[in-house]
Amino acid sequence: MIQSIGRESLILAAIGSFAVALLHLVIIPIGAPAYRYFGAPDLAVLEERGSWTPAVMTLVLVFLFSGFGLYALSGARKIRRLPLLLAGLIAIGSLYALRGLAVFPQLVERIGGAGIPSRHVVFSLVALAIGIAYLIGIMGEWRLLRKGGAR
Repeated sequence: MIQSIGRESLILAAIGSFAVALLHLVIIPIGAPAYRYFGAPDLAVLEERGSWTPAVMTLVLVFLFSGFGLYALSGARKIRRLPLLLAGLIAIGSLYALRGLAVFPQLVERIGGAGIPSRHVVFSLVALAIGIAYLIGIMGEWRLLRKGGAR
């Protein structure tokens, strides 16, 4: 039962990571307005000046988030076991969860009247949800992940 929840959580984490990767891929052709909307005004300025740096940086993120998704699928035993799987999943889940924890100071700032856009709170909640999915998945699959479980 717990193992099934772990596997399903890792599949959800993979879907979340691939969705984040796809979102970043869509940002590239939209350009400066998308960079501004998603909180990267410096990249918007560079893009408006004709720099390739924003597109290259965003493409790197596409590959990174896609890799995160592959690690989740590997942990769920949907693809072959990837190197350093357990350590990778712990690092990825922790990164998402830590990014997501920004939601708490953001909420405090919003309650206090600061001009934090609602979308930034939503972005943090999404990151937190994906991080929790990874961490639940790791707990549910711990035995197999730790021992290099058979495929």
